[in-house]
Amino acid sequence: MKTVETLNEGLKREYRVTITAKDIDARVDDEVKSIAPTVRMPGFRPGKVPPNLIRKMHGPALSADALNKAIDAGVRDLMAKEKLRPALQPAVSLDEGYEAGKDAELTVSLEVLPQIETPSIDGLKLERLTVPADDKAVMAKIEEFAAQMKRFEEAPKTKKAAQGDQVIIDFAGSVDGVAFDGGTGEDMAVEIGSGQLIPGFEDQLVGVKVGDEKVLKVTFPDEYPVADLKGQPAEFAVTVKEVKVPATSKIDDEFAKTLGLESLDKLKELMKDQVEQELNGLTRTYMKRKLLDQLAAAHDFDVPPTMVEAEFNQIWQQLEHEVSHEEDPEAAKAELENDRDDYRAIAVRRVRLGLLLSEIGQAHGVQVSNQEMSRLIAQAAQQYRPEDRTRFIEYVQQDALAAAQLRAPLYEDKVVDFLFEKAEISDRETTREELEAAIEADDDSGHVHGPGCGHDHDHDHKPAKKAAAKKPAAKKADVKEEAKAEEAPAKKAPAKKAEAKAEEKPAAAKKAAPAKPAEDKPAAKAPAKKAAAKK
Repeated sequence: MKTVETLNEGLKREYRVTITAKDIDARVDDEVKSIAPTVRMPGFRPGKVPPNLIRKMHGPALSADALNKAIDAGVRDLMAKEKLRPALQPAVSLDEGYEAGKDAELTVSLEVLPQIETPSIDGLKLERLTVPADDKAVMAKIEEFAAQMKRFEEAPKTKKAAQGDQVIIDFAGSVDGVAFDGGTGEDMAVEIGSGQLIPGFEDQLVGVKVGDEKVLKVTFPDEYPVADLKGQPAEFAVTVKEVKVPATSKIDDEFAKTLGLESLDKLKELMKDQVEQELNGLTRTYMKRKLLDQLAAAHDFDVPPTMVEAEFNQIWQQLEHEVSHEEDPEAAKAELENDRDDYRAIAVRRVRLGLLLSEIGQAHGVQVSNQEMSRLIAQAAQQYRPEDRTRFIEYVQQDALAAAQLRAPLYEDKVVDFLFEKAEISDRETTREELEAAIEADDDSGHVHGPGCGHDHDHDHKPAKKAAAKKPAAKKADVKEEAKAEEAPAKKAPAKKAEAKAEEKPAAAKKAAPAKPAEDKPAAKAPAKKAAAKK
């Protein structure tokens, strides 16, 4: 094999690689020997078919396999010989004029990782803001949970439904007088003002009482998932069977028992653990942001454009998906376009910090153990159906890239923990509001890093005019499923701000489980169909 460097510009490299016909032919011989024991041909005993006949029968396929293996080996040898560290998979192209029996001429193009001097970790200073999980915080969490566990109680039959009330109805829908599939239902609970149903449906229930019959006139949204109903005007004949009003949940032992717990004290204990986890998470987020700011400020080096482009494309796709759900998608997209350069700078920051954290981890022997990796794979497999989990585990074990994607977030966290241990840390007690404000102040600072910045799962400063990221959503207590029996339909989640998505994940540590090839991905279970009135 002969190699000639044809491009060496910044991080870009290109090579001309020649694989001789002799080498390819030798690999064909190896392929013949490999399959000979399995070849069957009339007139010959199994495994006794002459090599020349095997070549005649399977020549094109054998040559193709041999060429592919020669190319793979050639690229590996090139990487080793030139001591190259590719940023992404090299692009390999075979000359169009290649013919079997001749030398193969390849062009190998790639971007290499930058040479990073061992980062200095001396002099790191961090402030750890802590918030105690006191009784006030615990009770606030319980009250928040009680509000989510909304219950309704029967109202007098003369009660006229108002915003916030729940109405139990039977309904029958039609378009141009013709009933449609999924357009009828009985005993459906509708919370007026919840926004669960198509526009106009809930509002027309204001003022109804038990026994009323009413025809609601609505128009299906243009984005409605059923093609035949998109944008169509429809009528729903409804019969009101009950009107209910919100019930006040008294937080006491009886409330705790409805959740499957022994007492209010047990509920407080459970909620205190959750509050502590949330507060510790906020503390870590703040510290990590400050840590990565220090690292980013102290290190500046070129990053591979292809890695930046891949990271930016991922960010941009997420943002475009988010703005597509805004009230005015076109206006939101136009505003987003104004910040394209800022989000590209965020991509640069992510990539640079990812490379920096990786270099620090390698220099100081930070590792993810086999046991930790096995636990990660097992956890990721839980998102699939039981019958698909074994196949997913095998896929990750066999695909190095998939395994690396799964490993990356844990590796990054371990590097960050290592740096926390090396840093000089001062503690200061504060309030949750002040801690959240400190985190959001970073978001509102308008400091969008350009060259010299990196990436961070929890930290990429957003464009100045963007709103601060929302506070973490409160989680429900880990209580028995029976607690959900009286729960009203969940409210439609408000559209998240586009910029919040762009700051979640550093380039070198993707938290999502690796996607399997389309044909191998376990199929998701189909959700139960809702009544056609639902959005």
